[in-house]
Amino acid sequence: MALHRYVEGEASDEELSVRPQFTQFGEVGPLPRFRMPRDGMPADSAYQVVHDELMLDGNARLNLATFVTTWMERQAEQLMAECADKNLIDKDEYPQTAELERRCVNILAHLWHATSHQGEEATGCSTSGSSEACMLGGMALKWRWRQRLEAAGGYDLARRPNLVMGANVQVCWEKFCRYWDVEMRLVPVSAEATHLTPEGAVAACDENTIGVIAVLGSTYDGVYEPVAEIAAALDGLARERGIDVPMHVDGASGAMVAPFLDPDLEWDFRIPRVQSINVSGHKYGLVYPGIGWVVWRDTAALPDDLVFKVDYLGGEMPTFTLNFSRPGSQVAVQYYNFLRLGFNGFKAVQGASRDVAQYLAHEIARMDVFELVSDDFCIPAFAFRLRDPVACGFSVFDVSEALRAWGWIVPAYKMPPAIEDMAVLRIVVRNGFGRNLADDLMEDLALVIKRLEGRRHLTTEERTGFAH
Repeated sequence: MALHRYVEGEASDEELSVRPQFTQFGEVGPLPRFRMPRDGMPADSAYQVVHDELMLDGNARLNLATFVTTWMERQAEQLMAECADKNLIDKDEYPQTAELERRCVNILAHLWHATSHQGEEATGCSTSGSSEACMLGGMALKWRWRQRLEAAGGYDLARRPNLVMGANVQVCWEKFCRYWDVEMRLVPVSAEATHLTPEGAVAACDENTIGVIAVLGSTYDGVYEPVAEIAAALDGLARERGIDVPMHVDGASGAMVAPFLDPDLEWDFRIPRVQSINVSGHKYGLVYPGIGWVVWRDTAALPDDLVFKVDYLGGEMPTFTLNFSRPGSQVAVQYYNFLRLGFNGFKAVQGASRDVAQYLAHEIARMDVFELVSDDFCIPAFAFRLRDPVACGFSVFDVSEALRAWGWIVPAYKMPPAIEDMAVLRIVVRNGFGRNLADDLMEDLALVIKRLEGRRHLTTEERTGFAH
C-alpha cells in the first residue's frame, strides 16, 4: 500500500481520521468519506473504522420507539449468518429455504384461521417487510375491484378507485395510494376514538372503494381497531346499497400478538369479509429486520395475473413480490422461532412483554404530571401525555430529549389530523426488555421530571449556562 503522509490542515469534513493503533505501517492518514479510497486496507482496520463510526448510534435495547426486534438468541443469530449468502428468490438452487418459507406461510394461515380445501396450500409469501406486504395486499384489492367491474360491464379508465382507512394508518398506505393511483380516503379520528370506527368506514365507502384497511395495533397508541364491528357495518352496507367492500387487516404488530394473548377476539379470516392479512416478522415475530408476511384467505383472493412465472434461475417458479433478490436469513430464523417457541412459547413471550407494558403504564399513570391516552392494552405499547403542559412549563418533546441523556429513546409526536393538538410519548415493550430495565426507566424518568420542573424557575441565562 502506498504511504499516505499526513499534512497538517489536510483533513476536512469530507474525510475520516484513523488512529495509528488501528492501522498498519503506511496507512496512517485520513480516509475519504464520500468517495472510494484509492487503495484498500486490512480487514481489521476497515472493521475498526466502521465499528467506531457505529458507536454513535443509540443502544438498540434501550430504543423504546421501535417495534422492531432488537434481541435474538445466539442460535438464531448463527442461523442468520449461515443463510446470509442464500438468495431467497433462487428457489431452484435453494429448495429447502423455499420449503421453510412455504411452511411459515402455512403456519401463519393456520394461526389466522384461513380456509383451505383438502391438500390445498396456503396462499401467501414472505416480503422485505410489512410495507411491501401492505403493497401486495392493496394491489390484490385493486385488481379484484377491477375484475368485478369488468364482469359487470361497468369498468372504464375514468373511474378512480379509492381505499378507506383511518387517519392513524402507517405511512406505507399513503405510499401505496400514491404509487398505484388510488384515492386515499382518510377517516378522521378523535380523542374519544383514536382509530377507525364502523360508522366512519361505511360513510367513506362507495362503488369505487376497493377495500377498507383495519389496523390491528395502531402505531400511535397500540390499540386494536374493531375489525369485526367494521366488517358487520360493511355487511349492512352490502345489504342496503349493494356495495360489497372487502377488508385487509394490517396486522404489522398485532397479528403476532392477538392469536396468543387474545384468542377469542375475532379479527382474522374467521370474518368472511377479511381477504388478506399482513404482519411484520421482524416485530413481534421476533426476527431481526427485515421480513414481512402476507397471507390471503384462499387462491381466489389473489388474482392470477398478479403472479409471474420465471424460469431463468434454474426452474420455473411463481413469484408475487415487489422485491426480487434478498437473503433467506430471516425466513430461516422465522421458522426457527416457530419451532423453538411453539404456540405456548409465543404466548409466554408476548404475555411477558404485555405485562411489562402494563406495569410501566400503571407506574407512569401514578405520576402527577402524566395521564394515559388509552388504557386498552392490546399490543405491548402505550401512549401517554402531560396532564397540563402549560402548568408544567415543559413539553413531551422536552421529556423525550432529556431521556436521551440516560440513553433512553422514547419518541414524542403529535397525534393524527383532527387531534394533532395532542402531543404524546410512546413506549414499545419488546422481547428482551424486562422488569429490571423497566424499573431503571422509571427511576430515570422521575429524575428527568424533577429536573425539568426545577428549570421552570430559572432564567434564560441559567437554563443555557454551561458548567463542568
